[in-house]
Amino acid sequence: MSAETPVCQLLERQGTDYRGWLWVAPPRDAWLEHGEGRLLSADEAVLAAWRARGRPAHSPFEGVDPAPPGAVLFWPKSHALGEWWLLWLCAHLPPGTPLQLVGENQGGIKRVLKALAALGLGCRKLDSARRCGLYATRLDRVGIDPDEAWTTFEAAGIRLVSHPGVFGHGKLDDGTRLLLEQLPACLAQEPAAVGQVLDLGCGDGILAAWLARRGARVTAVDVGHFAVEATRRTLAANDLEGEVLASDVYTALGERRFDAIVSNPPFHQERAIDYGPAGRLILEAPDHLHPGGQLILVANAFLPYPDLLERAFGAFDILADDRRFRVYRAIKG
Repeated sequence: MSAETPVCQLLERQGTDYRGWLWVAPPRDAWLEHGEGRLLSADEAVLAAWRARGRPAHSPFEGVDPAPPGAVLFWPKSHALGEWWLLWLCAHLPPGTPLQLVGENQGGIKRVLKALAALGLGCRKLDSARRCGLYATRLDRVGIDPDEAWTTFEAAGIRLVSHPGVFGHGKLDDGTRLLLEQLPACLAQEPAAVGQVLDLGCGDGILAAWLARRGARVTAVDVGHFAVEATRRTLAANDLEGEVLASDVYTALGERRFDAIVSNPPFHQERAIDYGPAGRLILEAPDHLHPGGQLILVANAFLPYPDLLERAFGAFDILADDRRFRVYRAIKG
């Protein structure tokens, strides 16, 4: 099985014995999934793919046991998230554990030199090809708790808990703001009548908290484990209740149905545009709504969601359009 992605193609040509090594935050790649090593990822879709093959796979909120002989960190586009992974590995793996860092040049892999130097860790370049770079170091205790990356801020009267691995980290996204402005007119005003609402792609939990505060029975899901943890912390910080699950779109929900689905769905996978999750969200929404239930979502105005909404529901409304974002509503007949 040959590597599919440029970063894995670079790793494939190395002479390192990766048996038992920890692959940290990798992309989907059959070479990894059929090969050696264990997975550490905060992406539920990647975790599920590995587990489906019977491969060992864990999220950073589960820990790593036993300690691996080495680790490879796939550097993310978010430098702050890459630094968090470094701190996590330094805190959880034994000092002296070999660490390789790989990433695309356009994704900022060269910035790892400064990140490692700031932590007092040495670094040497191992290889470069396919517009990617590979670097090596050894882990050590650095005296910085990775939990310090969690931050809190206020928005829409809600105390939000955020992390570098969460969409819109540390601020209220303009699209979400526009969506919040439309929700009161869309949902029943009587708390007992708001019903069961699904927040799909929950991020830092602002929609889940807003809905729970107004009496909705909230289920919140996200493919990212950082978002799942952030939403749990946000609900707790506001003394609110809700069910929060890691889920690749509707995967964890089975045949459950809701009175409303609200979402600010993602359309990026790292640097690439990916309509797949949002397409599934829209096309499968009728299967997860009660009759008369509604899908309410916000999206960048240029995204091709009207065609998907028409295919799924037959008709839809545009509730708001500020030229940057649109809020759509579709009702199941």
